[in-house]
Amino acid sequence: MHHQTIGRVAMAAVAVTTAAGLLSGCSYGASADEAPKQTVGVSGAKLSADTVKIGYFPNLTHATALVGLQDGLFQKELGSTRIKSQYFNAGPAEIEALNAGSIDIGWIGPNSAINGYAKSHGTSLRIIGGSASGGVKLVVNPAKIGSLDDLRGKKIATPQLGGTQDVALLNYLAGKGYKVDPASGAGDVNVLRTENKVVPEAYKSGSIDGAWVPEPTASRLVTLGAKVLLDEKSLWPGGVFVTTNIIVSQKFLAAHPDVVEAVLRGAVAANAFIKADPEKAKADANLRIKADTGNALPAAILDPAWAGIDFIDDPLAATLQTGADHAVAAGLLDKPELAGIVDLTLLNKVLTAAGRPAVADAGLGVK
Repeated sequence: MHHQTIGRVAMAAVAVTTAAGLLSGCSYGASADEAPKQTVGVSGAKLSADTVKIGYFPNLTHATALVGLQDGLFQKELGSTRIKSQYFNAGPAEIEALNAGSIDIGWIGPNSAINGYAKSHGTSLRIIGGSASGGVKLVVNPAKIGSLDDLRGKKIATPQLGGTQDVALLNYLAGKGYKVDPASGAGDVNVLRTENKVVPEAYKSGSIDGAWVPEPTASRLVTLGAKVLLDEKSLWPGGVFVTTNIIVSQKFLAAHPDVVEAVLRGAVAANAFIKADPEKAKADANLRIKADTGNALPAAILDPAWAGIDFIDDPLAATLQTGADHAVAAGLLDKPELAGIVDLTLLNKVLTAAGRPAVADAGLGVK
């Protein structure tokens, strides 16, 4: 296998963000054991692992995980295999946890998955399924920014250096002819890396003029008087691009494919439930967010945020490659060798069993 290399800037982002999060105590939440509701999985056989450790964000773009945990859909498939869940607020911290064996399976943004795979020279993880598309917007202060032509000299936040939204904003600005230093964020437009939970206060204080952020942060800013200037869907063919994927450590996948398959069955069931009863699923996702963070989302934020996200089983591998290309063009990533980052064997087994068509790996699959 060819070695993959991650750019120094992106590597620094991983290290700094992870270290900062661990020191502050806010990069991840306490784990919780979730008691099995039945003695064996739906197959009738005990699975090969007693416990599976699942990571996710308490964020609506991770609603597949939120609903799957809240409604017991993973546990139904896992049977006597216990779930140990842990939530994160930053992709690099989740990748670090996966590498350390603190989690086995995780929901995460595509650029964090790409960075983790490249930094490990292709040995750390596989992308095994999709979860969400869309739900990312450029939201601005209408008193300062009236149109997309008014961005010069303005301060726009993204959640983290080298993250999925950071790459998307830098790529967009480059396409408009703006010059921005990828490391510092300084330039014709000032890109400020700011955690999602801090963005609303930064907006209220006037320290940022807008933000390129996922839901529900975008809708939270709208309740503060901000205006949606651009929905990232408009930049992608068919309005479809990957926001959240499912990853697994290669070690756990090799040792416990039956457990991974059970989690994927639960994920497919969660997405089917979201489509069949979106109002109930939305409420259940919000219950999980409240349980994790102590605060439920009010309807004024929850409803528009939920409406902007599409929940999918397909990891949209072609857009994953496009996102990596954007990161390389932005100067945040050395060109990585992504062949092998995707393994859809188990997902396609689950989809086929459900009478649904298989999904494609866009040439990024394991050879």
